[in-house]
Amino acid sequence: MPVRTVPVRNPRTGEIDHEIAAADAAGVAEAASRLRSNQAAWRDLGVEGRVDVMKRWLAEFSKQAAAFGELEAIDTGGTHTSYAQGYITMANVQGWIEDAAEALRDAAGGARASATMPSVSVTAQLVPYPLTGIISPWNAPTMLALLDAIPALFAGSAVLWKPSEVTPRFVPTFFETVRAVPELAAVFDYVLGDAATGEALVQQADVVCFTGSVETGRKVAVACAQRLIPAYLELGGKDPAIVTASADLDRATTAILYGATYATGQVCYSTERIYVDRSVHDDLVDLLVTKAQQVRLSYDNPKAGHLAPFTFGPQAEAVMGHLDDAVAKGAQVLTGGKVEIHAGGKYMRPTVVTGIDHTMQIMRDETFGPIMPVMAYDDIAEAIALANDTEYGLTASVLAGTAEEATEIGEQLNAGSIFLQDTFLTFGKARTIGTHAFGNSGVGGGRTGKDSILRFVRKKALMLQNGEPTSILDNWYEERD
Repeated sequence: MPVRTVPVRNPRTGEIDHEIAAADAAGVAEAASRLRSNQAAWRDLGVEGRVDVMKRWLAEFSKQAAAFGELEAIDTGGTHTSYAQGYITMANVQGWIEDAAEALRDAAGGARASATMPSVSVTAQLVPYPLTGIISPWNAPTMLALLDAIPALFAGSAVLWKPSEVTPRFVPTFFETVRAVPELAAVFDYVLGDAATGEALVQQADVVCFTGSVETGRKVAVACAQRLIPAYLELGGKDPAIVTASADLDRATTAILYGATYATGQVCYSTERIYVDRSVHDDLVDLLVTKAQQVRLSYDNPKAGHLAPFTFGPQAEAVMGHLDDAVAKGAQVLTGGKVEIHAGGKYMRPTVVTGIDHTMQIMRDETFGPIMPVMAYDDIAEAIALANDTEYGLTASVLAGTAEEATEIGEQLNAGSIFLQDTFLTFGKARTIGTHAFGNSGVGGGRTGKDSILRFVRKKALMLQNGEPTSILDNWYEERD
């Protein structure tokens, strides 16, 4: 049977310059079976043994960290996240080296007396899922996969990863570092392919982690529900920012510009809706436009400019669709707003849009581009209602005159992470706290803090009777007057 191949586009040139061989269902099943057969030994190492193995892998990976970032940048078109990815990976692994044993120990606890049967003592055992399946997206492709893979491995699970077919070039080099550590290579592997490969992976895993669109996430959720296995889904956002009348506008516009355009806006927690008190709306827009016009595209030098090309070519057309819909309904584009082709790559400059309302796609659906739609509000109750008027609920930002004012507003917003006096603070929760998404932004446990490792274990209770067992002869009901 001929091998099915998938073409891969270079985002900087627009050329198809690579292809991958897509794993079929039999290939995925073979990889899953091999990892499963090795998982028990990985589990039995205990967390201390797994930490030792991961330390050795970290040493191997660190030798290629800088080069790895360069390699991932070819896939993504050269976003800042990609160039830093080797070092982000090192920090991710190092963080779990320091936290994994404590996280699992705290979750298990020690033996304790039953609150309802005093003669019984209870001990918890944490049992890892044998095989975790990961389906990762094309934006920040390594980072978003390892947010799931690393804690799963520390928990004692084997991991099979299907990266996006849009950004697959870096994966073989990544796994060269894995294969330098045989114990890790025995339980961590990948399969390349498209949607059909992902569907096959869902059929083999014991728990699935998916990052991507709501549409595909629903399909993953249904497939997992049919198998009665957990699905952890991060499905994007339509993240609002509220700017109050008392806010420092220079600070607010700097934060919004960064939050909306970093990585060309191709981030699930990018700022995509901006609500500004009417009394300062025009001043904020003027300042935002001035700053947006200072941002450079990176077509002449990937490391010198601020904005890379769209990683996934069709995303440029999707963004233009949102803009065209807004303009047709009365919006005004004040700067940017066009797809520019440079050496085959598709670019867009930071785009400020006004005259916005909630009938427009640009305020309802995830845009995933460097777009800043700005809408005025008359009082803070209206701002909160507008921010919460969404099917998403991943992150939100508040920029106000004081931290107290920002906090009071933030507590009323429906999102899993609230950024106060800034945007784009999600890295701040990495080892500190786990959070949940609201609405269609996702389901399942948190991907950060101790919560992230506990997604990959089931808790078993071992109950010891220290007294005499109950006799059936004593188990009767005596009628009483």
